Amino acid sequence: MTLNITEIARVTPAADSDSVLNLASSFTIPLTFFDLPWLLFNPVKRVFFYKLTESTREHFNSIIVPKLKLSLSLVLRNYLPLSGRVIWNPNEPKPSIVISQDDAVSVTIAETDADFSHLSGYGQRPVSELHKLLPELPISDESATAFSTQITLFPNQGFTIGVAAHHAVLDGKTSSMFIKAWAHICKHQLKNIPENLTPSYDRSLINDHTGLDEKIIETVRFLKRDKTNIRSLTPFPSRKLGEDVVLATLVLSRDDIERLRERVKNVSPSLHLSTFVIAYAYTWTCFVKARGGSRERSVSLLFVGDFRERLDPKLPVSYFGNCMFPVGSYNHKAVEFMEDNGFVTAVGILSDLVKGLSSRKVETIGESFADSFAFKSTQFGAVAGSTRLGIYESDFGWERPVKVDVVSIDQGESISMAERRDESGGVEIGMCLKKTEMDKVLSFFKNDLHN
Repeated sequence: MTLNITEIARVTPAADSDSVLNLASSFTIPLTFFDLPWLLFNPVKRVFFYKLTESTREHFNSIIVPKLKLSLSLVLRNYLPLSGRVIWNPNEPKPSIVISQDDAVSVTIAETDADFSHLSGYGQRPVSELHKLLPELPISDESATAFSTQITLFPNQGFTIGVAAHHAVLDGKTSSMFIKAWAHICKHQLKNIPENLTPSYDRSLINDHTGLDEKIIETVRFLKRDKTNIRSLTPFPSRKLGEDVVLATLVLSRDDIERLRERVKNVSPSLHLSTFVIAYAYTWTCFVKARGGSRERSVSLLFVGDFRERLDPKLPVSYFGNCMFPVGSYNHKAVEFMEDNGFVTAVGILSDLVKGLSSRKVETIGESFADSFAFKSTQFGAVAGSTRLGIYESDFGWERPVKVDVVSIDQGESISMAERRDESGGVEIGMCLKKTEMDKVLSFFKNDLHN
């Protein structure tokens, strides 16, 4: 696969006195205790595949790229923080998002000779090739770019929109809301976005009365390898990947979910049996079985829950930023998930965690964040995304994406989760592993469904 970068443009927010945030000169948005845990994580990267056989080089450069640039400029009026940077000023106790008048979003324009159908498929694809469809997100000790994008042409096949975002700036819900807003303006050639896609920047409802900011910053500092520059924004070291690492998308249909749900009901009918719990538990047990090894080895699993509606008072659904609470269950023995009842065991653990979210106090977020790093497990499961984000609703005017991949799951043992594109109630699960292990996971995933 070859990639030719033809342009690197800077797209600035369009001027508009009616925008949500009025940029007179510059302003700052302090990070909250929901944002700070993600300060040193590697960027979240997603790629959207749009199939378009009439995407000639001329059509791409004269129609597609200009429309995407213009609509991006217009939507940034309401999403100004995405054109800014994360900065930790020496006289400030915590970092902030800083937006100045000359800030812009970097847009890389590229062309590739790769096979669109293969890379946008559900089978095993080299993650190194998917990374070529994604932009760089410049980060240094002093400054971290909030957002960048890359638009890549596959001549006469389609194009991709790759995005990279700093996780301390926004979570998956805000990111998906932004992509939908951008797509809405592009498709309908409008200047404004509907209310449900207009972000809220009111952070007055997130009050730190118990020193959470300081506690989380202390944990972040403890985790940094370089102790000499405690204000450095350089992320944790990236995981080095070989050419044998692949990304694949596993699918559970609505019928699959229901069969798995019935399997649990026959044993433990009182458990919380949401689609998320069923899909995560099933994928996790297949993953543990595929890894094999000592049955006594330590394994842990966690996820994050959206807290917008769990706070008192509740945050607006369109709140811009992070509002997630980490919950996990740690230091289990692998044998718990390898045995015949391993799936039901996993469902029980996740069910209890989900039920417990409603009673969790926000004051414990610092402890929960620290706990997620305290246990040294041989296998650590986590989830990026959700079946409720509606990622396939991002129609820029060239139909919905045929595929969306969260490529940044390659930096850990996370899985990604999303709704199925063409079936209500189904789930798409992304995994990134060495090919030899992926083959084993896929075998367990297929065979265990019918046992």
